[in-house]
Amino acid sequence: MASRKRGLPADNGEQDGPLVAPKQQQIRADGKGHNAAVILARGGSKGIPLKNIKMLAGVPLIGWVLRAAVDSDMFDSVWVSTDHDEIEKVAKSWGAKVHRRSAEVSRDSSSSLETIQEFARLNPDVDVICHIQATSPCLHPHHVKEALEMITLQGFDSVFSVVRRHQFRWKEVKKGSGEMTKPFNLDTANRPRRQDWDGELCENGSFYFATRDLLMNKGLMQGGKIGYYEMLPEYSVDIDVDIDWPVAEQRVLRYGYFGRDTPEVVRLMFCNVSGCLTEGRIFLSVSGEDMVSVNTRDAMGIRMLKGEEVEVVLLTSREDPVTKSLAEKLAKRMGCEVMEVGEEPQNDLKLVVEKKKLEWKDVAYMGNDKPDVNCLNLAGLSAVPGDAPTVAINAAKYTCHKVGGLGAVREFAEHILLQKQKAKAQMKQDRIDNSSF
Repeated sequence: MASRKRGLPADNGEQDGPLVAPKQQQIRADGKGHNAAVILARGGSKGIPLKNIKMLAGVPLIGWVLRAAVDSDMFDSVWVSTDHDEIEKVAKSWGAKVHRRSAEVSRDSSSSLETIQEFARLNPDVDVICHIQATSPCLHPHHVKEALEMITLQGFDSVFSVVRRHQFRWKEVKKGSGEMTKPFNLDTANRPRRQDWDGELCENGSFYFATRDLLMNKGLMQGGKIGYYEMLPEYSVDIDVDIDWPVAEQRVLRYGYFGRDTPEVVRLMFCNVSGCLTEGRIFLSVSGEDMVSVNTRDAMGIRMLKGEEVEVVLLTSREDPVTKSLAEKLAKRMGCEVMEVGEEPQNDLKLVVEKKKLEWKDVAYMGNDKPDVNCLNLAGLSAVPGDAPTVAINAAKYTCHKVGGLGAVREFAEHILLQKQKAKAQMKQDRIDNSSF
C-alpha cells in the first residue's frame, strides 16, 4: 500500500514514509501539546486569480488539504490564513478556523514565515505549527500523521516533505560567455542506469512542520534537528501555473483523498431531472405544448451506471408535470424508476433508502438547488452542475465542470465509476497485503 514507511537504508528508497529518527530527546510524547495545521491562502495570487478556491476535480483547491488535515485526527485546530472574504467563506464551510492576516503580511513580498509567525503570536497556546500548502491536493491523512509524529514522538524540531527525483542536473551557462557546462550530480564516464541510482531528495512543497520555539526564537521554518518525510511521486502534485490544472485534476482523481467513507459501496443514485438532466428551460411548441430536451451524453451516463449495477432513480417535483412526463419516458427507455418528491426531498428519500436496506453512504445524489442541500450533505457521493447556486455548491462533494442539461450527469457518472475502480483496486491490494502476513 502507499502508506508503507521507509525501511532500512538498504531499501531502494521508493516507499512512502518518514526518515527514521533517533529516539532521544522525545518531546511532548504525552500528546498534551497543541498541534495546529495552518494553510496559507492569500487572495492576491498572481498566477491564477483566487487559485486557492478554484474548483479542482469538483472540490475547492484548499478543500483537498483541509479534508486530509481534519481526517488525520492529529490536530487540535485547523486554520486557513487569508486576507480575502470569499476564501474565508470557503474555509469555514470546510470546517476550518480563519486567521485573518494583517496587511503587513499580505503583500506580494511577504514570506510564508512572516505570516506563520504572526499566526503564532496571535495563538500563544500552539506548540507545533504545521504549514500545509494549499497547492498539494494529493495529500493524504497518513502523510500528515506520520510526519507530525516525527516531532511529537521522535524529537525532531522541524519536518518537511520531499520526493525522490531521478534527474541529472547541469550548470547553467550564459550565452556568449564561452564557459562550458558541467554536471552537478553525474559522472559522464560512468552514467548510471535509473535502477542503479537512488536519485536525489527534493522538496515537493506539500508541508513544513516546526515547533513554536524554532519559529519564534530562531526565526526558522527548517532548523534544529531536521527530518524529512518522503512522499511517493504520484502524491507530489504542486500547482503553480494554470497549465498544471488539467494535469493535476487527472492526478487528483486517481490519487487524491476523498474522505473516510469509501465510495465503492455506492449502489443507488438519485438524480434530479430539472436542472441536472435538463437545462431548467421549457420550450413552447407551435401547437402550445411544453417541451424539454435531454443531452444524449447524460442518457449514456445513466446507462453506464446501470451497467455497473448502480440503481438510478429519477426525481421530479410534484408541481412539475413537464419533467415528470420526460422522466417517465427516459425511465421506460433505460429501465429506471421515477419518483415524485416534495419541497424537502430528504423526507421522501429516506424511506426509500431504509426500504432498500441501505445507508446514505451507499447513495449518490445529484441536485441543483437549495431544496437538495440536506441530501447533498448526507449522500456518500454528491454533485451539482457547474451552474448551480452557491448554496448547493457548498453542500456538494463534487461540482461538475459541465452545466445542467449539457453533460453534467455524464460527468458525475464517470466520477462515480472512477471511484468504484479505485476502491476495487484498493481492496485487491489490501487482500494481497493481508495474505503476506
